[in-house]
Amino acid sequence: MRLSAIATFLTLAAFIVFSTAASADAQTLTEISDSFERLVQKVNPSVVQIFSTGYGFTGGSTTSSLLGKQRATGSGVIVHPDGYIVTNAHVVEGATKVQVLLSTSEERRGRSILKPKGKRIGAQVIGIDRETDLAVLRIPVKNLPYLKLADSDNLRQGQIVLAFGAPLGLENSVSMGVVSAVTRQLKPEDPMIYIQTDATINPGNSGGPLVDTDGNVVGINTMILSHAGGSEGIGFAAPSNIVRNVVDQFRLTGRVRRGGIGVFAQTITPTMAASLSLPRDWGVVIGDVYPGSPAEKAGLEVGDIIVSLDNKVMENGRQFNVNLYRRTVGEKVPVEIQRGTQTRTIRVSVVERGDDPARFASMVRPDKNLIPQLGVLCLNLDRRIQAMLPPMRKEGGVVVAARAADAPHSDDGLMPGDVIHELNGKTVKNLQGLKSELGKLGAAEPVTFQVERNGRLRFIAFQLD
Repeated sequence: MRLSAIATFLTLAAFIVFSTAASADAQTLTEISDSFERLVQKVNPSVVQIFSTGYGFTGGSTTSSLLGKQRATGSGVIVHPDGYIVTNAHVVEGATKVQVLLSTSEERRGRSILKPKGKRIGAQVIGIDRETDLAVLRIPVKNLPYLKLADSDNLRQGQIVLAFGAPLGLENSVSMGVVSAVTRQLKPEDPMIYIQTDATINPGNSGGPLVDTDGNVVGINTMILSHAGGSEGIGFAAPSNIVRNVVDQFRLTGRVRRGGIGVFAQTITPTMAASLSLPRDWGVVIGDVYPGSPAEKAGLEVGDIIVSLDNKVMENGRQFNVNLYRRTVGEKVPVEIQRGTQTRTIRVSVVERGDDPARFASMVRPDKNLIPQLGVLCLNLDRRIQAMLPPMRKEGGVVVAARAADAPHSDDGLMPGDVIHELNGKTVKNLQGLKSELGKLGAAEPVTFQVERNGRLRFIAFQLD
């Protein structure tokens, strides 16, 4: 065979191989594209747009600017066929009217690609949990398409995820990215953690689902970090395991209770390990066991090393608090400890955190409980509220349930959980009485409150704005 013929043959063979490979690659890309298309079609019918109207803080310090009419839009996801929807608390907080726009699920093959608008339905706010920025709504519709909540503990950095919602009001939008981090903590010592993603999230995506490639919800899109106000590839979602806990508690009891076992867990440092002769220089050690707590009753002691919680190895104090954070009150959790050379597992009951400052926040409404001069929302101290507090030093009063982020005197003023007993030496019996006394005072007048905070009485004094 001549060399030219051989060269022609080899060139033709190479072309055939290249064409076959290119064809295979194109087929693979088409299959990937088709898979994502099917995934989106599966998820979309369960994603909703939310419209809320109500009252909210406007950022001022005067009576007229603290409370004003506000409208907000966001996203949500149906998580139960009986009409239960999860969204962000900040989407519906202070709302007097909430509507849900359902996505149309009508099959439209061979027709216009423009889908008709879905149906708007009035929604009831079942509960708001400000600590996780989650809210649960319900609409009077049965047999709805819904998405399952995945186990977010199985999520891994680098996994592909899709964010659904209505960014900037553009309903039925989807973006794709990866999991940038699985346990991002935004505040020191805060047990609330977030999934970080680079999937594009913008205002309006709040409350929408972050889903995995199986179409299950791994998180609820909550916030972004941005210098310009738009997406810069740093978005955060509340993990689905925390979402599940909030949803289940609201559905079953109507409120969220935070649990604890009554210990102060600290991260072991090399210095601590060396000076205390601990058997390891990493992990978690019990710094305190609170008197009368489930931990004390179960036999936990100061100095015990926490090896694992519910069979998960504990590497630092933050991890221990995060894992305990989503435990339901009434559960018993297995705590494996090392004491000296002995290792044992102790089952400890989870009880409601008595010092949770946000435990009353879901019980108030701005139009009923707001005290605008102070930028706080208060509740009457009735039997139900008193049962949620430690033994009182004085009888009667008003409980501070929540405060505006920009409330005056944020450093030395009234805090959630405070019980107001007196105003300028006069006994405060109820919310109406407190409002009445404040109404007699003008701007810049001095006020002194006697409050009970964590079992201690104190005076708080400042000038009204």
